[in-house]
Amino acid sequence: MPEQKLQFEQHKSPAEQLSKRERAVALARREWRQAGTIVAFALAAWMMWHVINGQHGLSVWHKNHTQEHELQKQINDIQQENAQLRKQIDRLKSDPDAIEHEAREKLHYAKPGEVIYSLPDKPAAQPGK
Repeated sequence: MPEQKLQFEQHKSPAEQLSKRERAVALARREWRQAGTIVAFALAAWMMWHVINGQHGLSVWHKNHTQEHELQKQINDIQQENAQLRKQIDRLKSDPDAIEHEAREKLHYAKPGEVIYSLPDKPAAQPGK
């Protein structure tokens, strides 16, 4: 019986032997292709998550971008306030009318013979009405 198997294997053509080898290679390629596809998909999903949620991702970029706009607005507001204060300082240094206005409004100064009346800022609410 072993002689018959030996004779049968000897009678196989090289094409039949290659076809088994080719089938094995094709099967291996098909399995590796599926595994490679799964690995590539997992890598792409991880990269996409990292781009969105990573340490320097889109969500962090958006938060920083919003914060930058808020800080820039604060800087612009402070610069405008500084410009107004500089103008007021220049007026107080050179304009006697501006000095008099500030003295009367903020320091409650009066010229000789004038009487200053101070009124409350807001009328008091009457309870019960």
